[in-house]
Amino acid sequence: MRRASGCLFGLALGDALGAATEFLSVEEICRRFPPKGPQEIGGNPARVTDDTQMSLAVGQALVEVGAANLTVTSLEPALRRTFVEWLNSPDNNRAPGMTCLQACEYLEAGLPWQQATRPNSKGCGANMRVAPVGLLPVDNPTRAAVAQFQAALTHSHPTALAASDLTAAAITYLVKGGEPQKLPIQLRNYAATQRFVYHVDWLGSLWQRPGIATPQEFMSLGWDECLAVLDRLDAALVNPNRDADPCLAIGEGWVAEEALVTGLLCFLLFPQEPLAALRRAALTAGDSDSIACLAGAFAGAYLGIAAWPDDWVNRIEYREQLAALGQLWD
Repeated sequence: MRRASGCLFGLALGDALGAATEFLSVEEICRRFPPKGPQEIGGNPARVTDDTQMSLAVGQALVEVGAANLTVTSLEPALRRTFVEWLNSPDNNRAPGMTCLQACEYLEAGLPWQQATRPNSKGCGANMRVAPVGLLPVDNPTRAAVAQFQAALTHSHPTALAASDLTAAAITYLVKGGEPQKLPIQLRNYAATQRFVYHVDWLGSLWQRPGIATPQEFMSLGWDECLAVLDRLDAALVNPNRDADPCLAIGEGWVAEEALVTGLLCFLLFPQEPLAALRRAALTAGDSDSIACLAGAFAGAYLGIAAWPDDWVNRIEYREQLAALGQLWD
């Protein structure tokens, strides 16, 4: 089924489809792409955004280090280098988030990552790039620690860490053949087990903030916000509405936990219809490219590379890099 390839190409294809609709209302999207929003990716190559670019940066760093050698000492310089390369790339012109830009500038200046990161940011830039971690042939606690650490280099609000961990866990579950209808309870149970887990070997003193007494308290704040958004998902799935903007049920996806769960809702509304999931995700009032990027990653992880039209796969930007990573992890 080549689920890793399906995941990575789904991520990029969703990103490309949603790139044209980010920042627009549903009404404006339908006016520009009548009658029901964008149905096809455009261009050759079909251009993606920083979501795919930074996912490839994470993937490249993981490959360089190797799954058997993942430690904070080995991964931090690799991520720093690939993030700085992205920062300085002439292709970094796709409206990247200010948090990522500022943190990467500080990384380039040589600041320790704990000083470079933006401590109060939980933007979706933390978890729209984490899918490669979910594809790694490793188990917890390594996968969880790596997912949180890659987020922490730029976004170190506890919810950014928890949402990145939860996104990677969802990818891993689907790649292993998990059933979509059981995914919400799986994620809820996972969040409950991780609520007080702090990966001190990776995160060090990151938890130390005014008003926070322990690392466990720090992490619980993030997991509780994720659990609250999963409550919205459960409510939306009681009477699923394929025609309503998923952002109305979950949130617009500008922050990490909402991007995860809004993308997840798009996938769960169309678990056997991957293109419909992407089109629904692109027809949203919020951070449409990140929502569609995550929806595509989930759909591809579940259905494999056959989910995506050959024409789309052949035209997507960064096709060779995506294919190389997918082949490695397939």
